[in-house]
Amino acid sequence: MPGIEVSLLEAMSVPGARGAALVDWTSGFALDAVGEPVLGGPEATAAEAAELARLVMGAGMFADGPAAVPGSPVEDLIVTTRGGYHLVRFMDHTSEHSVLLHLWLDRASGNLALARLRLENVAGQLALT
Repeated sequence: MPGIEVSLLEAMSVPGARGAALVDWTSGFALDAVGEPVLGGPEATAAEAAELARLVMGAGMFADGPAAVPGSPVEDLIVTTRGGYHLVRFMDHTSEHSVLLHLWLDRASGNLALARLRLENVAGQLALT
């Protein structure tokens, strides 16, 4: 299983990728980050991604429905800005880790569909110890 740095570099191989980070969304700390920093740097970006994650995970409208798979129903979040996309992928919900992957894409050259698939793959292979 690849480690954090290799996994983030794999996420960065998506066309248009500008930055990627692995974030503990309970504490708001970046475990590692690569690429260009979003405005405010990796620490501010991690804190803001964690705040968004906590908000969504605590929202009742995203609770499991009668046909839902047990565990958190939220797999990823997509935030669209005028200049880019921010894709947040939650890691395995069956583990004890509260970790997410954040990928920042350029809007003009980014491939959102490929990024979503790539982050799903990276999240499934990432070894957290």
